[in-house]
Amino acid sequence: MGKKTYVLVGTGGRAEFFYGAIAGRFRETAELLAFCDINRVRMDYANRMLREKYDYPEVQTYSSDRFDEMIAELKPDCVIVTSVDRTHYLYIVRAMELGCDVITEKPMTTDAEKCQEILDAVARTGRKVRVSFNYRYAPHHTKIRELIEDGAIGDVTSVHFEWLLNTKHGADYFRRWHRDKRNSGGLLVHKSTHHFDLVNFWIGSQPETVFAMGDLLFYGRENAERRGVTKFYDRATGNPNAEGDPFALTLDDNEHLKAMYLDAESEDGYRRDQSVFGDGISIEDTMSVTVRYQNRALLTYSLNAYLPWEGYRIAFNGTKGRIEANVVEQSYVNSGGDKALEGALQGASILVFPMFGEPYKAEFEEGEGGHGGGDPVLLNDLFGEPVEDRFNRAADHVDGARSILTGIAANLSMAQERAVKVSELVRFD
Repeated sequence: MGKKTYVLVGTGGRAEFFYGAIAGRFRETAELLAFCDINRVRMDYANRMLREKYDYPEVQTYSSDRFDEMIAELKPDCVIVTSVDRTHYLYIVRAMELGCDVITEKPMTTDAEKCQEILDAVARTGRKVRVSFNYRYAPHHTKIRELIEDGAIGDVTSVHFEWLLNTKHGADYFRRWHRDKRNSGGLLVHKSTHHFDLVNFWIGSQPETVFAMGDLLFYGRENAERRGVTKFYDRATGNPNAEGDPFALTLDDNEHLKAMYLDAESEDGYRRDQSVFGDGISIEDTMSVTVRYQNRALLTYSLNAYLPWEGYRIAFNGTKGRIEANVVEQSYVNSGGDKALEGALQGASILVFPMFGEPYKAEFEEGEGGHGGGDPVLLNDLFGEPVEDRFNRAADHVDGARSILTGIAANLSMAQERAVKVSELVRFD
């Protein structure tokens, strides 16, 4: 069986996760053929990384307006999409139309209309879409799935899920393109897609009705002014007002960030180091969501992006007991350091409380690598030799849709101040 061939679209912060895996651990089963991006400098830097860090031959580069030409010339088996979220659907749909399968970074897309285009394209072309939900593969998350599937607490009736982003990682969404909701769908789509997917995965159901509230209560200029801040800046790099600000990110202090973003600004004008207390932020930093699932289970969920530690607490209530999980993760700035530290586990515990028995600690083997040890397992699933998986962790376009539809419905609920039926958003037939 020959190597599968890949091209990658979007050489920003999430790209190395994929091209580094192909160029390193999976070079015997996968081959990278090309990069495609709007930014020539960033593609050249990715090629430099291939050559110097991975000892891998440089690949061809295509500007984004030459996407069709790239597919026609190279005929890859699969297109990897790691561009800005709002553009995912463009490349996903077109890749399938041109005869390729797709691996896409989460979220699959950002709104219901784009989601429908992807669902329709899969039905029309018969091609496959994989969504890279690395959290599914983390050993502690798989253990929760196993406990529920094996009936440790009976039927799940309700879930309480609290996710904390700290002032290092959480703030980073407010410096980047994510701060514009048109680009990312807000954190309830961009970030929470992981969390909503986990709930779908854990309880074996899908969202039916969503109600949400959220606001920008910490970041943004107006909030900073209210707290008495008087020194403001547009961007941190080279600005004296940013000195001593723990929320400032200066690109010339980090070789990787400088090469990928500061040196590439002349190509597309994108600034990676915007002030989190600037104007023009249209996403929320404080969110609360209630969901009813098709199996009648209820979810209460919160996400805050400015807290003192990084991680989450989750509880599952069932007809035979309760599971509680507490997880602390390594904080990080995207593309600002070792990829293996992104979401790496610092501590995790799973406690099971049977209704009429003694509580016990559920044991699991901690994984190494990013996202609680999920990253290496996901990458093997994508690029390595296939292995049998009892838990069916590989996520397709339907999983990708069901995860984002909770966040998309939540955005609509916040805008219209009403409960939203997921069935009113897209058709799966």
